[in-house]
Amino acid sequence: MPETKAASIGVPSVAGMKDAFTSFAVGAGGGLAYALATGIFGNGMLGLLIAPVLAGSIVKGSRGTALATIAGFMLFAGAMGMGSASASTTQETI
Repeated sequence: MPETKAASIGVPSVAGMKDAFTSFAVGAGGGLAYALATGIFGNGMLGLLIAPVLAGSIVKGSRGTALATIAGFMLFAGAMGMGSASASTTQETI
């Protein structure tokens, strides 16, 4: 029987909570590294290029790759005026 979306939702377990907390901690560590790098190198072009690369190199494995990839995408999507590529908290009235 193929797995459905409902089958992927289950009762919380200690192992699942540990994995979720580990992912949270890695993300927080990457964010801290990014914030420290922009604090050291500034918000200019150099700082904006070095910060995601540094944070991605500190976080090892696929999580570090994802962190650097997403940070690079968001940097250049925002720089090119593609504001809709990022989350927006403002509401538009049509």
